[in-house]
Amino acid sequence: MKIRKGDKVKIITGKDKGREGVIDRVLPKRKAVVVGGLNIYKKTVRPRKKDEKGGIVEIACPMNISNVALICPKCSQPTRIGYRQDDNKKIRICKKCQQLI
Repeated sequence: MKIRKGDKVKIITGKDKGREGVIDRVLPKRKAVVVGGLNIYKKTVRPRKKDEKGGIVEIACPMNISNVALICPKCSQPTRIGYRQDDNKKIRICKKCQQLI
């Protein structure tokens, strides 16, 4: 996968379209990512212990990786990712400004 944990992304489809956030988790088998504070759903939770309270909890759900676009830290625009070989290392580059990501 070309997107990693900690990358800043922009949502390009769905109910949070146009909003930006940082990736908290990457789920490669599902081809999904969890963006912190976005794609929030509410879930009712029962108390499991005597002292614990039940109620409504907000959870950030995974979204398909095709619904997000990486934001380049140099040019601050949503972009695609390319790769280049330097010293036998595969490094990511921005397709718009050709800078390292």
